[in-house]
Amino acid sequence: MRSQKHIAASLRRVSGALSHASYSPATSQSSRTAAVAGQRLSRAQPQQQQQQRCLHEQAPRRSGASNPAMAFPCLDALETRSETLKKRSDSSGPEPSYVAGATQTFHCDEPLLLDWGGMLPEFDIAYESWGEMNADKSNVILLHTGLSASSHAHSTSANPQPGWWERFIGPGLALDTDKYHIICTNVIGGCYGSTGPSSIDPADGQRYATRFPILTLEDMVRAQFRLLDNLGVNKLYASVGSSMGGMQSLAAGVLFPERVGRIVSISGCARSHPYSIAMRHTQRQVLMMDPNWNRGFYYDNVPPHAGMKLAREIATVTYRSGPEWELRFGRRRADPSKPPALCPDFLIETYLDHAGEKFCLTYDPNSLLYVSKAMDLFDLGHACQKAAATRRAERLESLHKGVYASNENVSCSLTLPDKPYEEQPESGGSADIDTKLATQSDSSKPPEDLIKGLSALRDHPALVMGVASDILFPAWQQREIADALRLTGNRNVAHYELSEEQSMFGHDTFLLDVKNVGGAIKNFLQ
Repeated sequence: MRSQKHIAASLRRVSGALSHASYSPATSQSSRTAAVAGQRLSRAQPQQQQQQRCLHEQAPRRSGASNPAMAFPCLDALETRSETLKKRSDSSGPEPSYVAGATQTFHCDEPLLLDWGGMLPEFDIAYESWGEMNADKSNVILLHTGLSASSHAHSTSANPQPGWWERFIGPGLALDTDKYHIICTNVIGGCYGSTGPSSIDPADGQRYATRFPILTLEDMVRAQFRLLDNLGVNKLYASVGSSMGGMQSLAAGVLFPERVGRIVSISGCARSHPYSIAMRHTQRQVLMMDPNWNRGFYYDNVPPHAGMKLAREIATVTYRSGPEWELRFGRRRADPSKPPALCPDFLIETYLDHAGEKFCLTYDPNSLLYVSKAMDLFDLGHACQKAAATRRAERLESLHKGVYASNENVSCSLTLPDKPYEEQPESGGSADIDTKLATQSDSSKPPEDLIKGLSALRDHPALVMGVASDILFPAWQQREIADALRLTGNRNVAHYELSEEQSMFGHDTFLLDVKNVGGAIKNFLQ
């Protein structure tokens, strides 16, 4: 133990060094705390040493801070955008118009009854088409979109801008316009011309906002088939889709097996799984926590652009793969000559920031909430289909009796369960879960409930594709689809899985890989 003499000598040296520091009356909390500690130490020492030990009565700073305040240009940009949008809303009214270009519009006056009890008294479907429809209308392909895509999959004379599947549609391409008539719609719940939360509720002339009912992907497909009815298309040559579209493509065959010839499902699933649900939940949470969201009633005001930007950045993380980013960005910083910053600094950060910037004012935030929730609810298992059919039948019966849901019965509101989390009884607790994880393999047989749910596709030729580098819809989910289809008795299932050597683009492979994805589709449809 050091003697009091040694302690006193040490304190004298420090005190002497500090004696030249100028005194600042604005003593920080940390300084005051340290002063108390110093006083306690002085009381423990002889009286003659106290003056040398009252170290912290003097502030060791000239300016009141050890370092200058950090700049936050990323936050400055958000605040500037908010001010700009506020001025625009004050002068011209509405928020940005979410338009992808000229489309055709089908208006349906007949109500659309929804799976979770809601209803659209009327609705619009925006769509575009390419190629000629033959005389008996047997060459029609329905192309389903991803979450935030519009109907503009390919350029048209009315809208010459390249579409999101521009290199996959055209003469001699995957969707050969010399052979097929391709139709692509904007889903209901979206914001590119089809009825969604930003649309006007015909009941009161106000925007739906979050009075819009909860949707399912099956609801979207039923609306699409209303369009096909209007066009006189009795049977599709094929139902084709990727990501959310791959889910819809399967749903089209399950709901209307007699009206669909072939099924193409790329980077999709037959039921949503926890990881993708968790990622979409996180996106919705950051969006809903933006004060400008205002519980969905932000129209004609400043939209929740900050929440949308963050939601898109989270989504972008799931769309690509780690190996690709390692090659593209590595650990490189945007400007190595500058000191590190808390705003985007590494190249990967600036990439995500750019992705969020591009998206935050081009898609309706409420549409993101509703469409992503529909993806979470997706489950083609037999039990889920049966439960939905029961709800629809009960709702239809009540409507026939003239019983309508009151405004107080907000059955489609976003609510929290009474018990947010607890182990399910069948799991047997964490020990049982650990046992299951230890024994489970990727080749596990699909559940009987899913096999039964897909039995309607027993006689449909099907192409199922996955990508090994996809983290949002891992390749085992496409294997689950293919295995379940085969176990229904379907002997015409083509399943392809692109290795990481073939594609490291992750989930976005379906947008980029014309050779492998496009080639497989073309061969399958012939």
